[in-house]
Amino acid sequence: MVQTATTSTRGFDLRSVWLIAIACAAVSMVVAAMAALNTALPEIAVDTGADSGQMTWIVDGYTLALAALLLPAGAIGDRFGRRGVLIVGLFAFAVASMLPIWINDPVQLVVTRVLAGAAAALIMPATLSLITSGVPEHRRAIGVSIWAAVAGGGAIAGFLVTGVLLEFFSWHSIFITFASSALLTALLSLTIGTSRDSNPGRFDIAGSVTSILAVTGVVLGLLEAPHRGWADPLVLISLVGGIALAVAFVVLELRRSSPLLDVRLFTNRAFGSGSLSIAMQFFASFGVFYLMLQQLQLVFGYTPLQSAFALMPMVAGVGVFALIGNWIAVRFHALRFVLAGGIMLSGIGIVLLGTIEYDTYWAALWIIVLCAIGIGLATASSTTAIMSNTPTDNQGVGSAVNDTARELGAAIGIAVAGSIMAAGYASRIGPVADNAQAQLTAAGEQRIAAGDPIVGQMLVQQAGEAAEYIRRSLAEATAVVERLSEQAAPLAMQIAADAQNAFLEPMRQGYIVLGSVLMASAVALLWLAPRRVVPEPDGVDATRSTDEISVGAAIDTETSARPETNRPD
Repeated sequence: MVQTATTSTRGFDLRSVWLIAIACAAVSMVVAAMAALNTALPEIAVDTGADSGQMTWIVDGYTLALAALLLPAGAIGDRFGRRGVLIVGLFAFAVASMLPIWINDPVQLVVTRVLAGAAAALIMPATLSLITSGVPEHRRAIGVSIWAAVAGGGAIAGFLVTGVLLEFFSWHSIFITFASSALLTALLSLTIGTSRDSNPGRFDIAGSVTSILAVTGVVLGLLEAPHRGWADPLVLISLVGGIALAVAFVVLELRRSSPLLDVRLFTNRAFGSGSLSIAMQFFASFGVFYLMLQQLQLVFGYTPLQSAFALMPMVAGVGVFALIGNWIAVRFHALRFVLAGGIMLSGIGIVLLGTIEYDTYWAALWIIVLCAIGIGLATASSTTAIMSNTPTDNQGVGSAVNDTARELGAAIGIAVAGSIMAAGYASRIGPVADNAQAQLTAAGEQRIAAGDPIVGQMLVQQAGEAAEYIRRSLAEATAVVERLSEQAAPLAMQIAADAQNAFLEPMRQGYIVLGSVLMASAVALLWLAPRRVVPEPDGVDATRSTDEISVGAAIDTETSARPETNRPD
């Protein structure tokens, strides 16, 4: 027993540190690429002639391909070797990132983003499964904590890197940076070890196709809902078809001897609650990012780079408390309270963003930190719960479940926040746009009557177009205000104030809805989640410490792969 305790207190060996560093570099690049192009879209639209729909898919094509292919890609890594799949994915990601440098057509640019998303699907599950299978069991929880913190902050890092690059270079520099980083990481990945499933069985082609179509349908419907509306035929067909295919996937997997995903794992309370927690964290995070980035830039007047720096406390909070939360969950058998408490804390913080009055970023900083602490507490322990209850040979698929939960949660969060914003803004902005059109027409007629026909006719001609732009979004209303600031300054100031008021109320409602869903999820997790990260092996004294019963040892027991529904805490 003394020997076991001594072993558990050893530090990291250099090989493990290097493995974690490579894996984190790769996953940060994948997550950053999800968000990086948002701030560059205006420049891309000018250079390529992309319309609003094409601009949306320049970003969403990557997300859709990544989410749809994660499960099959994780299984491929388990079968053929996780390091090899990681390297192939990195090289493919580099090629897909270089292609936009020579492309000027928006449709072709969307295709390159889909290719990059497919490559990212090979990368992301491999990074986590390499850590869980390659880091010694007594330090595995810390490795997972670091990975989760990096993955959680990757989107903000994407905003920051993009903001810096756009200060000095064109939007092409973003793709050059991603391609160079992917090539370097691929070469460095040759120096790490690999792992694979010792007995993979037949590859589940039917399950792979069904899962790809199911996730594609659900994510496509969620991505299109804010723009088209929830009653749009494409949205309804995608969502209903995706859910039906998901049910078919479950039925199919239950009948197969070598399934792509053993769906019975979800009856394991730690695995199921970890998956729900991850989905809710990204539901909240990306919903809040959607609202807050607009608030920072369009209400507070921040530049994209300043907005990225403003979100850095989120990165710091998540990074620090991911380590703390995972340690508490594993060391004190407190998974239930860490997951539920972290989700509840972040939910309260997001509700406060929508209920407390503040007119500067600094006045809301403490609330942002509160949200970050809550998400940080839950993020790494959720991933540990998933991976610790996935059989060792299927770590790639377990990692893919973790990543798919992130992608689905993010898509739902953006869809909910975007739909609330779109509906709320549209219901309030009509009178503002009509008034702007009437005043612009009147101002133009007055200029003509005063002997300034050129400016007067310009204002009359712009009236209808300006009203249409104002109706679309606060961003386009702000563009109208900037154009009118010299010709009709008083009217421009009035439009700016009215458009912001039409934006702020649905923004607050969006925060309240996101936070309320999180708080309800926290209550569910308090009931669903077990105390232990892994179930106690039969015949083991429950009083023994986690130093004596490591997470890794419990993974290797047959119990960790069985449903835990009827197992007492």
